[in-house]
Amino acid sequence: MLDGGLNVQLDGLKYIRIIIDVALVWFVLYKLIMLIRGTKAVQLLKGIFVVLGIWLVSYFLQLSTLMWLMSKAMTWGFLGVIILFQPELRRALEQLGRGSFFARNSNSEEDSMKRTVEAIIKSCNYMAKRRIGALITIERETGMGDYVETGIPIQGRLSSELLTNIFIPNTPLHDGAVIIKQDEVTAAACYLPLSESPFISKELGTRHRAAMGISEVTDALTIVVSEETGGISCTRNGELHRGLDEQALREILERELERAPKAPSSKNWDWRGKKDG
Repeated sequence: MLDGGLNVQLDGLKYIRIIIDVALVWFVLYKLIMLIRGTKAVQLLKGIFVVLGIWLVSYFLQLSTLMWLMSKAMTWGFLGVIILFQPELRRALEQLGRGSFFARNSNSEEDSMKRTVEAIIKSCNYMAKRRIGALITIERETGMGDYVETGIPIQGRLSSELLTNIFIPNTPLHDGAVIIKQDEVTAAACYLPLSESPFISKELGTRHRAAMGISEVTDALTIVVSEETGGISCTRNGELHRGLDEQALREILERELERAPKAPSSKNWDWRGKKDG
């Protein structure tokens, strides 16, 4: 009787240990995912999963040549992962040393996004009324470090005043794009790739082509204020929406950045619409 009760207690402790073990593993995986979110490591991670998928298919179908190639890739893959993920691994070790790796995430992320939306809208409205040209790119999941390096580092808290002041004509930073990450102006005067699409209207200038170009190679959300007409445009995933008013711009920003459930706009935004140089 006594032995039976002891066995039950031991089994209970065993299950508790298993639960704690699994919970800790999931927590660490979650932190690692949050760590690489917003960097190019996400795309690299997807590529690794594709390689693993190909290896599994070749194994089950007994495709000897493909399986040999994949096995060689897996053999050297560990070293490749260390090289490719070196910035993320270094950042993880730095956070671990500071004790912030297991820190609780801030609950103010939604408020931060709202402040970002309001600052961008206020700045765009100000510049549109005065026909001040602007090119604003908002980083999302795809890292934009390569483009940030082409500009001047700012690392400043986002505000409508800062954003507007950067694009004032004849100032050192007004020419080029501003890159925003969360609620921070990361860099200004950045160079973005120009789109080579033949379907873009000839009346559109360099800012619009740069906005389309960056939307074709990343998932960034880019806003353009026309210097000629004061019109506001937006690009994402190779699509250009023109003639945006304040409400339409707010809907796009909230939908894309805050992921708030918004009703789709009744307008059909079309780059073939009115002229916007």
